[in-house]
Amino acid sequence: MAFVALVGAAGFRAVPSVFILPLQEEFGWSRAAVSSAVSVNLVLYGLTAPFAAALMERFGIRRVVAVALLLVAAGSGLTVFMTATWQLIVCWGVLVGLGTGSMALVFAATIAGRWFERHRGLVVGVLTAGGATGQLVFLPVLAVLVDRYGWRAAALTVTVAAAAVIPLVIAGIRDHPSDVGLRPYGAAPEPEPSDPAALDASGSPKPAVGAARAAGAALTGLATAVRSRAFWALAGGFFICGMSTNGLIGTHFIPAAHDHGMPEVTAAGLLAVVGIFDIVGTVASGWLTDRFDSRYLLVAYYALRGLGLAGLPLLLSSEPHPSMIAFIVVYGLDWVATVPPTIALCRSVFGPERAPVIFGWVFASHQLGAAVAAVAAGWVREATGTYTAAWYGAAFLCLVAAFLSATVHAGPADASPRGRPARRRVAVPVPADDTLPAPAG
Repeated sequence: MAFVALVGAAGFRAVPSVFILPLQEEFGWSRAAVSSAVSVNLVLYGLTAPFAAALMERFGIRRVVAVALLLVAAGSGLTVFMTATWQLIVCWGVLVGLGTGSMALVFAATIAGRWFERHRGLVVGVLTAGGATGQLVFLPVLAVLVDRYGWRAAALTVTVAAAAVIPLVIAGIRDHPSDVGLRPYGAAPEPEPSDPAALDASGSPKPAVGAARAAGAALTGLATAVRSRAFWALAGGFFICGMSTNGLIGTHFIPAAHDHGMPEVTAAGLLAVVGIFDIVGTVASGWLTDRFDSRYLLVAYYALRGLGLAGLPLLLSSEPHPSMIAFIVVYGLDWVATVPPTIALCRSVFGPERAPVIFGWVFASHQLGAAVAAVAAGWVREATGTYTAAWYGAAFLCLVAAFLSATVHAGPADASPRGRPARRRVAVPVPADDTLPAPAG
């Protein structure tokens, strides 16, 4: 059920990319104006994440995800009545942004942290691939709906889909392994606390957290993180990651391809192909994260992405061709492959208890970057008539992200069992038993 919720969240969030041109044609709104609503969506999608992680600790996963789906259904449904851009911002920017943000990657990190001691990187990869699946399932269908029946039909489809998932979440998701009489996968047998709600993210006893302290826990996590240079390197790299994926390609690839004469449905189909290969790339990245230094994986991912973006202006045309398909495949493999190693580094730097909330803040930087790119690329298109400067700028920044990733030092948690630094040999940055020393900054 966690996978299904993540599928829905990613699919719902990806919808605005097929709305840009229809809204421009019906209301006369500029791409920059529509992109501003997408930008608000992306900002809230990210900023909600650390607070959602804290709320999941306080109220449980099921309640938070169910409320999130209600927000998505309400926001999408109300868009059919809008007549002004501020209404688009409120509905799709605020309501859908808050809803999808509560089901973002911190949800995957929380599930993996609570339910798995072994193969956690692989599990994060599989759950993160739910985002690719959501894009794969929703984009082509919604593009066809928009083409045949108009954007309102697509918006109502999202409303129905979000509402339909709510009872499945309530019936199928459990907050802790102890709720069904289990221990986290790979954990040594231990006596369980009598109160399952008294477990932390790793399945250990934790103090009670009041409702008023849920937001405080998120802010405390941020206060801890900002004192660490590793946090700024991870957040900076993820900021650029968001710019080069959700903000740029996810929002503007369809209108950019349309500028070159490609039909919207065809362009949406290409983004769906990105989703297919993203599943493969993200699961493979999780497998690699369990075995290799996460820093070097991030360097490779960001550098490869930068090279792809640098070549994109030469590849766009009115029809798909072999070179374009090659770009789609490579970019798909690399789309969110950055997530499993980033989560692993958060755990190794800050420890398993604080990692979900702190990763929430790292993910918030991802979405802030996406928001900046969504607006900036719209402005570039309005000012120059093309997206070329946006592609090249993002390519350069991906190389900066590769450099930042190489500077992350996880401290003693990166050491091998014999005390030798993991960087001197191929090693798992987070030990399988998650027995970590005190967090280092």
